[in-house]
Parts: sequence; structure tokens; C-alpha cells
Amino acid sequence: MQLCQIDTVVYFQITDPKLYTYGVERPLSAIENLTATTLRNIIGDMTVDETLTSRDIINTKMRQELDDATDPWGIKVNRVELKSILPPNDIRIAMEKEMKAEREKRAKILEAQATRESAILVAEGEKQSAILRAEAEKEVKIKEAEGKAQAILEIQKAEAEAIKILNEAKPTKEILALKSFTTFEKVADGKSTKILIPSEIQNLAGFMQAIKEIK
Repeated sequence: MQLCQIDTVVYFQITDPKLYTYGVERPLSAIENLTATTLRNIIGDMTVDETLTSRDIINTKMRQELDDATDPWGIKVNRVELKSILPPNDIRIAMEKEMKAEREKRAKILEAQATRESAILVAEGEKQSAILRAEAEKEVKIKEAEGKAQAILEIQKAEAEAIKILNEAKPTKEILALKSFTTFEKVADGKSTKILIPSEIQNLAGFMQAIKEIK
């Protein structure tokens, strides 16, 4: 069975030289063996992932247990650091594959998000363009309608003014007949080949002749 290779550093100080000298045989070797045993006990209850991601927790537990165990030896453990943790080769390969898969997953998620955001921006741009085009077309139609309405209004005003002036001038029957004839000319406007003339202006030729003689 392959085990994790862990490099550990223990910082300690001698608090009682007598106990350090006589309390334990070969204190440095004793601390080293105690450190290895304590470390195996702590990480034995942890998964590989927890071991790799819980260094601070392991360091704290190690310092407390080593400090308690070495107190009778005249030694105080101040700090413990796990410098490196190297998992077994098969676990390391599996972890590398997992990390690679996770990176690829994140890359695909970011790509999908970018594509989605790009599509949203394009759609939003097309929507705004369509709105602007519709508003422009609407404005043009409104202006055209207003122009036609204004033209009709001006024509109506002009006709009303002409009728007013004509009424004020108290025109004769002959003038009214001439006005009617002019109206018929406009109605024809080169587009009609047959014009029905009312009986009251059928003798208009004689009237026109009389106007010429007056001039």
C-alpha cells in the first residue's frame, strides 16, 4: 500500500535542561518518532483530499499533541509546519485528471456564458435597430399625413376665401356661369373626352362674345 510522503518541520525549545538530558534517551530521535506517529494518527482519519486541503488544521493538532507529549522531557513545541505533502502516484494521477477535467469544465462554462452574452447583445442590438426603424417610419408617415392634411386645409381655406370674395362682389348670373365653366375645365383636365354641360351655361358662347366686345 502506497502512503503519502509528508515533509514536516517541528520548532521547539528546551525549557528544562535536566529533563531534556535525563527525561528521555536521545531527545531528537524521540521527537522525530513521536512526530511521525502523531502525524499518522491524525491523517489516518482523513481522506487524501482533506489531507491536502487542511494543512492549518493538521499543523494545529500536531503542535498541541507534540507539546503535551514532550512536556515531561523539558521540551516545548512552538510550531509545526507541513512543508510538502506528496500523495501516492496513482492518487496523484487521478487528482491531475480531476483537476484537468475541472479546468475544461470551467472553460466550457465560460465559453457558453460568453456565447450567451454575445447572443443577448446581438439580439438586443437588433431589437433596438428594429424599434428605431419603426419609429422612423412612423415619423415619416405622420409627417406625410400632416402635410396632406395641411394641403387640404389650405385648399379649403383658399376656396372659402374665394367664395367669400365672390359673395362680397355680388356676381351676376353670367359670372357664376363662367365660374362653373372654369370648374368643368378643371374637372376635365384633359382626362375626359365627354363633358355634360348644364343648360344654364349652354349659351356661354354668346356671353364670352359679349365680354370680348366690352374689352
